[in-house]
Amino acid sequence: MSEGVLKTVFILLAGSLLLACLLLARPGYLSSASTLGVVIVAEIVLAAVCKYRRSFFPILVAVFLWAGSGIPYHAAWLRGRWLVLTVGAVAGLAVYMKDRDHHFSTFHLVAFFCVLAAMVSASVSAYPEEAVLKVLSLALVFIYGATGGRTAVSAQRPVVFFRGLLVGCEVVTYLSAISYWLFRWEVWGNPNSLGAIMGVAVIPLLLWGFLTSQGVTQRRLGFELMLAMLLLLSSFARAGMAGATVSCLLVCIALRQYRLMVKGIAAAVVLAVAIVMFVPLPDDAPRWDGSVTITSMFLYKGNQEQGLLGSRQGPWNRTWSVIKDHPWFGSGFGTSVTGDDLTRLTLMHSHFDSRIAREHGNSYLAIAEWVGLLGVVPFYFLVALMALNVRKVFLVLRQSGDVFSPAVPAAAVVAAGLVHATFEDWMFAIGYYLCVFFWVLAFILVDLVPRTAAACSPETVIPVLTPQYSAVASGQ
Repeated sequence: MSEGVLKTVFILLAGSLLLACLLLARPGYLSSASTLGVVIVAEIVLAAVCKYRRSFFPILVAVFLWAGSGIPYHAAWLRGRWLVLTVGAVAGLAVYMKDRDHHFSTFHLVAFFCVLAAMVSASVSAYPEEAVLKVLSLALVFIYGATGGRTAVSAQRPVVFFRGLLVGCEVVTYLSAISYWLFRWEVWGNPNSLGAIMGVAVIPLLLWGFLTSQGVTQRRLGFELMLAMLLLLSSFARAGMAGATVSCLLVCIALRQYRLMVKGIAAAVVLAVAIVMFVPLPDDAPRWDGSVTITSMFLYKGNQEQGLLGSRQGPWNRTWSVIKDHPWFGSGFGTSVTGDDLTRLTLMHSHFDSRIAREHGNSYLAIAEWVGLLGVVPFYFLVALMALNVRKVFLVLRQSGDVFSPAVPAAAVVAAGLVHATFEDWMFAIGYYLCVFFWVLAFILVDLVPRTAAACSPETVIPVLTPQYSAVASGQ
């Protein structure tokens, strides 16, 4: 029996013994639904830790998705997700430090300074308890992304990880379509959340899967890509549309797939017409009455008199006002200045108090308000490093044409997220499921960029297709 199996058996036996002793000492716990829920969560986390590299990241994403959705018992995960994230960060640090090949780069150092800047801003916040908790959550996400998240990608077969993400996106696409169109149940909450999931995560990954597959698999993924586009268009979320459009255009231009790009634009126009004419829409969605063009419906969402960015002007102006009033250290990480009576504020143990958070309409403005002009420097530097990594990947892709490279889907998601965050303030809102997913992929991309650059020198223009990539892509 190997050493890893022995450790797994020992952990399971020790956990079972501890649980048995606890239930014998307190048999009343068996009649408590909340206690049984905690036990179930602990078992899931323990099982994920035993298969940490393979299983923990999907479980972490699923937990955050559940907490942010309308699925039954989602409220219980508002608290449980932090337990799962904490376990993932601690276990990830232990697992990663055992790896002799581990390394940290400028990206990880800048992320550390971001946490320090956030802690400084929390110390001057009017709501220090909430601000400190949000800083701790930011630290946990960065620790997990820099350690445990990176171990989820096998050094020998990194494409396997992204094939797993692709399967998850397929499942999310079908479940979303059934939920929104068959049961008329908005499982992801407001339309902007549906647009964020489809535009930042699902469509870029499905496009990559479509480009790296053949035959029946490619036709299935093409259908799912159209389905995801329908879901995105039905949300009327312009930020999601912008993120998906930029990401897909970058991939197509880098691969010189101009014909596919034209087909995609034409398909989007046809799907937009189908959305307006035939697809059942939520009650608050704009309706076409023939007086305006379909393009105006998607660009202005029925409020053409406000202008293209009319809905963002108010949040942007309020954010600028706070930045002017608190220019150096900001209002405190994750907290905003409001007009409420501070004596009425109580710390919410299951979630944050909504009176100290408001819409900003831009992730980059939001972080400037929270940490001030001094503290925002490492955050903007980190965003610039992400943009540089994306640029490197697409430049190499332009030269090599190696769409099977695992860096391509990671760069596509990060590019979509950077664009989407210009119009929504989720990038540093750690409790949001897309935030956790995005940052883990951003940390993974740091490791994949050097491999991509090494695979293609400036003089090389021949496509690089390693056997391991082609075998995984063809499903062998």
